[in-house]
Amino acid sequence: TKALEEGLSPADLCAKYHALHKGVYDWFRIDFDIFGRTPTQQQTQIVQQIFKELWKNGYIEERETTQPFCTHANHGKFLADRFVEGECSICHDLGARGDQCDACGGLLDPFEPERDPGASEDDHVEAKATGFLINPRCKVDGTTPEKRKTKHLFLRLDAVKDLLVPWFHKSSEEGDWSANCVAITQAWIDKGLLPRGITRDLKWGVPIPKDLEGLSNEEYAEKVFYVWFDACIGYVSITKNLVDGDNLDGTNWEKWWKNPENVKLYQFMGKDNVPFHTIIFPASQLGTGENWTKVHKMSTTEYLNYEGGKFSKSRGVGVFGNTAKETGVDPDVWRYYLLSRRPETADSEFKWQEFIDCNNNDLLKNLGNLNQRILKFTQAKLDGVVPDYTKYTDERLEEHKKEVNEALKTFIAQFDAIKLRAGLSSVMHISALGNKLLQDSKLNNQLLADEPDRCAAVIGLGINHLQLLASIDKKKQQKLALRQAEQAAKSSTEQKSTEERKPVEATAVDLLPDDKPSEA
Repeated sequence: TKALEEGLSPADLCAKYHALHKGVYDWFRIDFDIFGRTPTQQQTQIVQQIFKELWKNGYIEERETTQPFCTHANHGKFLADRFVEGECSICHDLGARGDQCDACGGLLDPFEPERDPGASEDDHVEAKATGFLINPRCKVDGTTPEKRKTKHLFLRLDAVKDLLVPWFHKSSEEGDWSANCVAITQAWIDKGLLPRGITRDLKWGVPIPKDLEGLSNEEYAEKVFYVWFDACIGYVSITKNLVDGDNLDGTNWEKWWKNPENVKLYQFMGKDNVPFHTIIFPASQLGTGENWTKVHKMSTTEYLNYEGGKFSKSRGVGVFGNTAKETGVDPDVWRYYLLSRRPETADSEFKWQEFIDCNNNDLLKNLGNLNQRILKFTQAKLDGVVPDYTKYTDERLEEHKKEVNEALKTFIAQFDAIKLRAGLSSVMHISALGNKLLQDSKLNNQLLADEPDRCAAVIGLGINHLQLLASIDKKKQQKLALRQAEQAAKSSTEQKSTEERKPVEATAVDLLPDDKPSEA
């Protein structure tokens, strides 16, 4: 539908937005081993192979279904989900599509399921398991589509249930999935896992493989696999693109995707996409009977709202990647603020005033102040050289080290548990401890004149405090606003790079006397 709106072919539209998204991610300083796409030979190969195994194992069934058909003279074809719009039967939003309602997240069918006149509500489990469109219309020309019979292929979630449900309980417990992810998945199971359509009447997408016994080539010549059967397999095919290149016969990708004993898969997403990743994709993997790497940890978020309302691209409400770039605000400030508001357990809200306050109070007054105060003093009074701080220590300095060590242990535990928002708070707490060290020690010219050894100890500890923050940043891939601290932590001897250091587990002395940190 987007291609129609912009007057582009689907291929050209994909290429356009792939480049736009890559540009936004580059600006945000988000690095990928490969920023891939699914319109590839590798994707077609793996999707079709998974489907063949499912077909062979009896987890695919063919059904005659009632689908919307546009009778308009200039259209005259079956309509795929996104080409049908109407009112959601679940929440009654008027802009729902034929497969999903963005307002409530419900999965929909374009028509209300047909019911036997004398049947009870309990006889219609399928009607309760999904919604439908009220007053459906063709998105292209606005006409009311007709109901017509056509054949489609369905993934038998009911048949694979005995494999899927035990896997879900084991994986969600061992991987400590987010609570909303567990609840959404369990709700699907409780409603009853039913066969789900995996083909659509489109020309753009992975085609149905030909010459399968019992499957008509002619019947499926104008059909492709549904995006949510196809899309999750993109993780696999893009890995193949990375490690095997153009070699379609290459098997290096299997070291990642068919190696659950040695590989753990972590996934991050909004809660809207949970069922596709915890039901449909693993059901497809399990149904093949092969030893797939399946998701171990699911970290799913609630909604990020905007100034008292909801983000909406169609209505121009909110701030998005391209508009964030246009503000001129450094991307690390954006990254810090967005992570600090990550809706991990409940909805959170983007507020411009909070965004400004985060920069001024958290980044500048906390992290920026620590960086500037210790480095400027060292530069101005000691020619930028780390003094010999080994001659002095006292109870207060040792207590500071203990506090930092405890805060660091907390951060590591939070990060390992994918509690990113709390982990970021711990990083800023460590920075605040550095400021407290300088404030309590009264780092100034008088301290340098009256107690040079104590002053040297404070400076040495303070600069290594910056090094610790930089190491957290580098090792944990949280750039945030720590690039200044990273600059400060470079030794003039260049004998130890951040990459070469062991993982941070406790405060350690990395910058030695006579080292010269970079001037901020």
